Amino acid sequence: MVLPIGDDNRDRKTFPFVNYLLIAFNIFAFIYWQHWGRDIKFTYAYATVPGEILTGHDIVTHAKTLIDPLTGQRMILPGLGVTPIPVFFTLFTAMFMHGGLSHLGGNMLFLFIFGDNVEDAMGHAKYLIFYLLCGMLAGLNHVFSTYFLGQSLLIPSLGASGAISAVLAAYMRLFPGKRVYLWILLFIVPVPAFVALGVWFAFQLIDGLGMLGGQQTGDVAYAAHIGGFLFGLLLTRMFANRRARR
Repeated sequence: MVLPIGDDNRDRKTFPFVNYLLIAFNIFAFIYWQHWGRDIKFTYAYATVPGEILTGHDIVTHAKTLIDPLTGQRMILPGLGVTPIPVFFTLFTAMFMHGGLSHLGGNMLFLFIFGDNVEDAMGHAKYLIFYLLCGMLAGLNHVFSTYFLGQSLLIPSLGASGAISAVLAAYMRLFPGKRVYLWILLFIVPVPAFVALGVWFAFQLIDGLGMLGGQQTGDVAYAAHIGGFLFGLLLTRMFANRRARR
């Protein structure tokens, strides 16, 4: 198992209250609104459904059984209920919901480790805009990838992964040599950020390319991860202050 557990924060100048508020709001949404992930009706109502984004209209369906073409495993897909907000707003709401505790925990760990330094480099307001903008662009990347690859347009997607992928890209671009501490089996190993995050992105590419052409993308929206990372790389220079760019 390889897991990041921290980084070198000695050069951070500001308190990352926006990053901590984002983490708190994600946790609050999962506990209070999603009822620890058990409220499927709420989750499906506010998750991003590619078919709804592409048509601009709410889609209501009945529950059905899906068969994974790779494993033959049967999955029950709950029907899509009524979305009480304009469907395009789900690109925003989906960023603050998660599919389970492990999904939430993994995302918040990455955001806790890497988000504070990016906020320090961008400033509080710019960091919030960067996070939300890249998260929604990552969601759109998932929507259009689903369409062009001929995958199901009725499977909801949710999670902060797209926005956090952009944060990782910004961290790698702004602090390529900063030490990141990885937990590898029984050891804690310091590695440069460009190695840790570059390898992470490479795995996203490999796993994402492995799903090409399939009807299902499994439980992970790799197109959102990849899109978020690329948008993060492109937009970092625009949002980071001059001191950080140097």
